[in-house]
Amino acid sequence: MFESGAYVADALGDIADEQVQPNGVDLTLARVERQREPGRITTEGKTIGERTRVATVDRDGRDCYALDPGYYVAGYAETVRVPEGHVGYVYPRSSLMRNSCMLHTAVWDAGYEGKGKGLLEVGHPIEIEKGARFAQFVLADANHEGEYDGSYQGEGVE
Repeated sequence: MFESGAYVADALGDIADEQVQPNGVDLTLARVERQREPGRITTEGKTIGERTRVATVDRDGRDCYALDPGYYVAGYAETVRVPEGHVGYVYPRSSLMRNSCMLHTAVWDAGYEGKGKGLLEVGHPIEIEKGARFAQFVLADANHEGEYDGSYQGEGVE
């Protein structure tokens, strides 16, 4: 069973009222990067390929990312916390799909805390303002043994 948006907002903390939806919380865009170097995943570990930040452009006093078709790594502004007894998922807001874009994400285990990232697939040129709501975080009840304690724990949290 998925939790209510109010429950998810309580788990995340400092969330604006307009981010709370009936079944989750909207996440906002903090940064966009492009991968420039190959990564590597082996049985002994992983290496994330080198990335560069995409610069924003000014559109009537707004910082926007003008993105051409391709793949980008999009960072969320909010710190995500997955409470005990839950699993977290991030889905694209429908406005992304309606603009020929998609957000690909992974499962977030109980105990994860950090400012995660998703793979933003752009199928047609788009401008996305920094701080715009573009994803939705939901929590579902889950049985689990232990909590997340991997290498991405605390990512982006200062």
